[in-house]
Amino acid sequence: MQAAPRVAFGVVADIQFADAEDGHDFGGCRRRYYRHSLRLLREAVRAWADESPPIDFVLQLGDSIDGQNVRRGEAESALQQVLAVLGELSVPVHHAWGNHELYNFSRARLVQSGLYSRPAGGSDGPPDRECHAYHWSPAPRLRLVVLDTYDVSTLGTEPGSPRYQESVRVLREKNPNDDLNSPAGLKEPYFVAFNGGFSQAQLDWFNEVLKFSDENQEKVIVMGHVPIHPYASNGVCLAWNYEAALSVIHSHRCVVCVLAGHLHDGAYCLDSHGVHHLTLEGVVETPPESNAFGTIYVYEDKMILKGRGRIPDRVMHF
Repeated sequence: MQAAPRVAFGVVADIQFADAEDGHDFGGCRRRYYRHSLRLLREAVRAWADESPPIDFVLQLGDSIDGQNVRRGEAESALQQVLAVLGELSVPVHHAWGNHELYNFSRARLVQSGLYSRPAGGSDGPPDRECHAYHWSPAPRLRLVVLDTYDVSTLGTEPGSPRYQESVRVLREKNPNDDLNSPAGLKEPYFVAFNGGFSQAQLDWFNEVLKFSDENQEKVIVMGHVPIHPYASNGVCLAWNYEAALSVIHSHRCVVCVLAGHLHDGAYCLDSHGVHHLTLEGVVETPPESNAFGTIYVYEDKMILKGRGRIPDRVMHF
């Protein structure tokens, strides 16, 4: 008989709720079920509440509401509806920030919102309080790290700010297109405005966290909205300086898995250093009769994903 898991947690990505009729992606060919996504989230919350053994927390991997809410004047209302459903859980929810959060809200506003799950103390994240990165230990010898994949980004920042100006410079260096969301003709097609990257300060902080975990024989699970491995991506949905993040991970022994969203089809790879990269299928492009969420059980030597709907089951050994 298998031992009880050390930790169990729910995972969900790209809910992108809006109280709007179905629409399509930017290419016009993939259906998006904006209104149904809240019902699917409600089903996920009910399923997690019934889990045995019970789950310890939930990871919401970003894009909880859709960007169109801001144009409709419904950003606050949409966010409150999503948070109300997640609030029915009796366990903590940890949020990654995605591009759609930043279409709707400034970073300064997100810090004041229910999507700011970084703990109140200052020691568990980078010095910049608007960088939504932090770590915590849910069980002995296990650590979770939330990364802010839009730390360097043109989204959610004041156009005159140093963060914005640096982000535009990085983007313009690689993307000469009139439409900065277009990867057309780019040698590195992930340099688009709907992606983002990591500041050196965040990478330095991340490196120190992993150094601590190495020294304390911890296993580390990392989460962020944008994938950081090209094989867990479609080549476009990828962090701008993903190689720098991978370099930090690969210089340590402790990371076993990186969880991401952003790419609604989902993806998976086991990289050359034995790290699992799991990109979850998005709720917003899931037909109403299906779903897209999962529960991950962490054991001494593996993680087991029990997927629902579009998300397949998976065993990830480490």
